[in-house]
Amino acid sequence: MTQKHKIQLFEEKKVRTVWDDEQEKWYFAIVDVCGVLAESKDALTARKYWNKLKQRLKEEGNETVTNCHQLKLRAADGKMRLTDVAGQNGKRWLNNP
Repeated sequence: MTQKHKIQLFEEKKVRTVWDDEQEKWYFAIVDVCGVLAESKDALTARKYWNKLKQRLKEEGNETVTNCHQLKLRAADGKMRLTDVAGQNGKRWLNNP
């Protein structure tokens, strides 16, 4: 799978993305999207928000979160770290090969 990593801006906030040539789709870092939607002040607050939301969804039996997969995306410290990702429609999760 060929991937192209790119930072997108939404209302001046960074959202990490990956383009998958095989699927011809963009995938987004869920924690970044949560940070934008929740208007989080920093990455730590966004991560805590996503972790709590993910926990609540799992408790409700939400299978989307249960089947959530991760991809390595560049973190603020420059290292590649596993990150939960979602496709453009939010229903398809990218599996990390």
